[in-house]
Amino acid sequence: MSSHFPQLYKSDVLKAIETVDLDKVHQAIETLLQARADGRQIFVCGNGGSATNASHFVCDMVKGASFDRAARFRIMALNDSLPTLTAYSNDVGYECVFAEQLKNFARPGDVVMAISGSGNSPNVLRAIEYANSIGCRTIALTGRDGGRLGPLAQLNIQIAHPHMGHIEDIHMIVLHMISYYFMDAECPAPGGNPPL
Repeated sequence: MSSHFPQLYKSDVLKAIETVDLDKVHQAIETLLQARADGRQIFVCGNGGSATNASHFVCDMVKGASFDRAARFRIMALNDSLPTLTAYSNDVGYECVFAEQLKNFARPGDVVMAISGSGNSPNVLRAIEYANSIGCRTIALTGRDGGRLGPLAQLNIQIAHPHMGHIEDIHMIVLHMISYYFMDAECPAPGGNPPL
């Protein structure tokens, strides 16, 4: 079995990537293009593997898609401030850790991107609910049936696959489609992009 598992995993990942709606990925790129042009802030959040994907995406956008370029992205991952996360979790509750940060920083017209394989993480749902309530543009990356998050966000890029690992794999590919548009397709940096 172990000798066949990598091939089975690869086959399932290829099936999962076929569920990506490329028109929605294009819409996400357009949303971020507009946010950059307007000087808007972009916030990204997730839990566990989705938090890692959020942090990776922000790194790509802050460095790869901004370094040595005339226009830069104002983007941050809400899951990256461990002191803030633990303070709110300990004193108030984990479900509020992202929404409460948005209350400090987000303004109408900003972009909030939430990543959740299940689409049902309470803290992510609260973040999108708050973002919608103040007039932010909202994007979700979800899996399976989209959960409660899918219909809550204005744009939902859904990986309709049951396996959490494959959902997270394809979420990262989608995030690379977006970030590498700015790094490679839109306007390559002089001398090309060094590896991140």
